[in-house]
Amino acid sequence: MSALSTSSGSDARKWGVLLVLCGAIFLEGIDVAMLNVALPSIRADLGLSTGELQWVMSAYVLGYGGFMLLGGRAADLFGRRRMFVLWLTVFLLFSGLGGFATEGWMLIVARFVTGVAAAFMTPAGLSIITTGFAEGPERNKALLLYSGTAAGGFTIGLVAGGLLTAVGWRWVFFAPVVLSFLILVAALVLVPGSQRPDRAGKHVDAAGALTVTAALVLIVLGVERAAHAGIAASAGTLLAGLAFLAAFLVIERRSAEPLVRMGIFRSRSLVRANLSAMLFAAGFFGFQFLVVLYLQELRDWSTLQTSFAMLVIGVDAILSPTLTPRLVNRFGNARVIFGGLLLAVLAYGLFLPLGADWSYTAMFPGLIILGLAFSLAYGPLTIVATEGIAEEEQGLAGGLLYTAFQFGAALGLSAVTAVSVSATHAQTPAALLDGYRAGLLVPFAAAVVAAAISAFGLRSRRSATQSALGEAAPDTMLDAGAARTDTAVAR
Repeated sequence: MSALSTSSGSDARKWGVLLVLCGAIFLEGIDVAMLNVALPSIRADLGLSTGELQWVMSAYVLGYGGFMLLGGRAADLFGRRRMFVLWLTVFLLFSGLGGFATEGWMLIVARFVTGVAAAFMTPAGLSIITTGFAEGPERNKALLLYSGTAAGGFTIGLVAGGLLTAVGWRWVFFAPVVLSFLILVAALVLVPGSQRPDRAGKHVDAAGALTVTAALVLIVLGVERAAHAGIAASAGTLLAGLAFLAAFLVIERRSAEPLVRMGIFRSRSLVRANLSAMLFAAGFFGFQFLVVLYLQELRDWSTLQTSFAMLVIGVDAILSPTLTPRLVNRFGNARVIFGGLLLAVLAYGLFLPLGADWSYTAMFPGLIILGLAFSLAYGPLTIVATEGIAEEEQGLAGGLLYTAFQFGAALGLSAVTAVSVSATHAQTPAALLDGYRAGLLVPFAAAVVAAAISAFGLRSRRSATQSALGEAAPDTMLDAGAARTDTAVAR
């Protein structure tokens, strides 16, 4: 009886910790969604160009993606709870400071630091989950709930962002402070401390962190500058970014304690998951950016109307924890991811012939299909990117995934901005529409490539199954089939 009670108490504590971590990822989702619908109001008040406006979003995701690997490493070296609590505090402070910005650069700096804080906070939280729940159905359930909560944050953020922006866009930055404080208090109470990691002979690869961050920033900047700075300037910036990336790879290969152990990329499923996540994020963030500008600046919709129009994408908040686990159990992660990415292709394709006076009825199918696509792709990608990775490298695996996701978001924002601006030859409604249509080709192309990459996962799974069948003795065929079924469910 006492053993059962102890086990029940441990399980309750474990799911309580998950609730806190879901609160943190919910905070991230609501923060990004609220800012997204507030962008036109911020542009009008601070007098920002389209290029500067996209940097309000890109600064956050670059700080996030650029320091994510360092954040994952820091979680493994300095303690997951310690990093989570410390950087949640920084997130709280700088999220609020963004609301006091009077110049575009002030807001961009505040968003960058907020992104850096998220870069340390998120992999720490993710690794607490992946080390606290056994790999398999239990961890899958926790991760799908975690990703579903992030989707819920995005959904509520769309509505909250519209309501708060109607009062004043600065409240979009002030409101998360209260939520951050509540989550911080809950984390201090519920998240247990762990044994201090043995850091003897280990260090943080600061040189690797700085070079990879510089590489990501310069690559995104080079793409964004393509529309207005000329080919030479853009190419020079891109080459500088690639040079920093090459320096990062050299540093990692020579370092005794690298930020990224290159051997981790021997996992084909991890590489596919990261590439697919990067392209999926590029399309998703770029699409939202353009549609918000289309609705508010071309169609003259209010922020609240825009929020409710985009709300249907948030159907993933319902489907991620309900439908997706069932599909994963039946078909496996690879097929569910592939199906989600194909739906993303369809959703973006439906928006390519965007009209100047489209009714919401015309937009609705593409928006709801995109919400379904997100619910199918995001959670399973998280599972595939972290399964089979040693416990001491769970922080690194989580860091790689979120780096890919945030870098993809920044790249997508820059690419749609560059394409849209270059295709807009005047500030007339017709010219703006031409620019939006051109920009929408970027998320469509990104989703097509992501689906193609994920298709290799289907082939690998079939090959593995056929190999196992060929090697199995006739009298063990039934047992082998059962074992493969269990493996597919776990994945």
